[in-house]
Formats: sequence, structure tokens, C-alpha cells
Amino acid sequence: MAQDAHHDDKARRYEPDSPYAWLRLAVALLVGTVACVGSWSVVVVLPAMQGEFDTLRAGASLPYTFAMLGFGAGNIVMGRIADRYGLMVPVAMGGVLLAAGYAAASMSQSLWQFALAHGLLIGLGTGAGFSPLIADLSHWFRRHRGLAVVCGASGSYLAGVVWPQLITWGMQNYGWRATHLGIGIAALAIMLPLAPFFRRKPAAATLAAAEASSAGARGDLGLSAGQLQFLLCVAGFACCVAMAMPQVHIVAYCGDLGYGVARGAEMLSLMMALGIVSRIGSGFVADRIGGTATLAIGSVMQGVALFLYLWFDGLQSLYVVSGIFGLFQGGIVPMYAVVTREYLPAKQAGVRIGLVMSVTVLGMAVGGYLSGVIFDYFGSYRVAFLHGLAWNFVNLAVVCWLMLRARQRPSSPASLAEGLGG
Repeated sequence: MAQDAHHDDKARRYEPDSPYAWLRLAVALLVGTVACVGSWSVVVVLPAMQGEFDTLRAGASLPYTFAMLGFGAGNIVMGRIADRYGLMVPVAMGGVLLAAGYAAASMSQSLWQFALAHGLLIGLGTGAGFSPLIADLSHWFRRHRGLAVVCGASGSYLAGVVWPQLITWGMQNYGWRATHLGIGIAALAIMLPLAPFFRRKPAAATLAAAEASSAGARGDLGLSAGQLQFLLCVAGFACCVAMAMPQVHIVAYCGDLGYGVARGAEMLSLMMALGIVSRIGSGFVADRIGGTATLAIGSVMQGVALFLYLWFDGLQSLYVVSGIFGLFQGGIVPMYAVVTREYLPAKQAGVRIGLVMSVTVLGMAVGGYLSGVIFDYFGSYRVAFLHGLAWNFVNLAVVCWLMLRARQRPSSPASLAEGLGG
């Protein structure tokens, strides 16, 4: 009897929405903030790389594109590893890859060496701090899954708040090479010791219940898993091509306008800080109205913010518009993970969320590069903002179609049970 009671207490300690689950979320947020430096360091050094390697803006954008391609691949690979071996392994691998990548970047003697270090090492390592963490957290929460997922995903935005300022300071005082080496050492020193914390895996009963719920919800939608995966990938790619213009080029844009790259780095940090507010708020909303409807709201708001960039380019107005952009678009990308967990198989969460996230990253990579190409051709970013706005309309069309399809079909008992549980 005593053994049974002890077993029950232990099971309750590690059930969804337990205090342990919230502690796991806190540690995951720290790991994500450290690992996602790879998404932001190259944005801050973009103007320096253009001068260092004597290239055009499109050429200087290549390391970012490589980093995003590596990040996209890392989301899939690390997600698959997490599905099979648990979260501890990708977190440890991520720390090692980031350390090696930033060391290689610090010793680069050409633009291509710098870009390859970001694509083959830094990008892959950064992938360990996003999709695998989000997928893992989705198993540890039921009632507050939307909130947990967006909080976990906020690590990438916290990285955007903290790292640009640290990197700008490091470059001003020690140069970009020493700064990159320091980033790698910090990532290894933080991520490797924290990896063993994630040894525990979700209970088999928890995964089985989630499998049944997602199958019922998918049946209500009337789409196969492959069809829904494809549509989510199309929507994710489109929204992130649009999102890339301000996020990737705001620092360079401010430099071109004569405000200086430091002002641009401040706008980027402001954008990311308010993006965290948006992400957390979207989690509360998603737990009440669902991920698809929340995604549609975010898409509309991002389009509004992009439209504002067309009309305001004063220093103060750019701070305001950048803040609005962060506040409007911050919750969009995590909603793809929420929708994926609502409708697609739970036991494949790591690789399926990783696939959707990798396509959003591909959208960021393509959007960042095309914005540079458009700037070189037209000599201004105005057409690049219009280009982003067009892609945002594509995203909105797909998401609204999914939302309307879900509302037109009756809910199954399994999906209703999950909704009541969440």
C-alpha cells in the first residue's frame, strides 16, 4: 500500500500542468534564450560584414540566409532526435555546435567561411533551442498548453532583446571576432550543464490521450495529416517572408537613413521585447479561442504594422512603428506549434513542429535575402516593404480558409474533451 501511494505521489508530481512542468518551462526558456543567439548575432554584425568583406547588401545578407537555413534543418533534425531520445540529447548537442560555430566564425577570412560557419554549425545548434523545446513543453501542459508553448518560444525573442545589446557592446570594445568567440564559450558553459535536467520524458498515458485527441480534431477538420502539414508550411513560409523585412534589415535601414546602426539595434531589441508581450498574450488567447483563430488575428495585425512602415521613417516614428510591429507579430510563429499539436500526431510532435518551424525559418531566410536584393535594385526599402505585405496576404488567405473550415464542421467527442481539458 505504501509503495502504491508513493508511486501515485510520484506520478502526480510529473503530470501535465504540475509544478515540475512549470519548472521545466522556466529552464527551457533559459536554454532557448541562450541557443537562439544564432538568429540575432548575424543581424547586428551585418553592416560590419559588408565593410569587412567589401560586398553589397545582398552579399552581406548571405550569412543570415545560411544561418536560417541551418536553423531550419536544425529544427527538423533536433526535433526528430528529441522524439526518439528525449530533450537532453539535442540540448547538449546544441551547446557543442554553437561553441564550434562561433569559434569558426571568429576565425573566418572570407564571407563564405563566415556564412558556412553559420549554416553548418551555428544554425543547427540554434535549432536545439526552439522546436524541440516547444514540442517537449506541449506534452507537459494540457490546460495551459497555448500559454506554455508561447512562453517557451519566447526564448528566441528574449535572445533578440538581450544579445543585440551585448554584441553591440562587445564589438565596440573588443571587435567582432573576440565577441563571436565569447558567444560560443557562453553557450557551451550554460547549455551543457543544463542538458541533464531534461532527462525525464512524458508519461506514456499522457502521449496516448494526446494521440486520440489530435486524431479526432483532424477528423473534424476533414484533412489528412499530410494535407494539413502542407497548408501550415505554406502559411508559415508566407508570413515569415513578410516578417523578415523589418527584423533582418531594421539595423541596416537605420544606418541608411543616417540614424546609425546602434539606433537600429535598439529598435530591434524593442521589437523583440514587445514581441514577448505579444507571444504571452497570444498564449492566453489561444487557450480560449484556439490556435487557428489566434493565428488569423496575428496575421491581420502584422499586415497593419508592415503598412505603417511605408508611411513613417522618422527616428521617433520608426521606434513607434517597430514597437507596434513587435507587439503585433510576436505571437504568430508559436501558433503554428499550437495548431500542429491540436491536429497532428502527438508522438511525432518534435519532427512535425520542427518541419513547420523550419519552413517559417526558410521564409525568414528567403525574405531577408530578397529584401537585400530588392534594396540593391531599387536603392530603397519601400518596395521591399510592399513585397512583404503581399506575402502577408497569402498567409492570411490560407489561415482564414482553415479557420472557416474548422468552424463549418461539427466537433467530435475527442476534440471536445481536449477543449474542455485545455
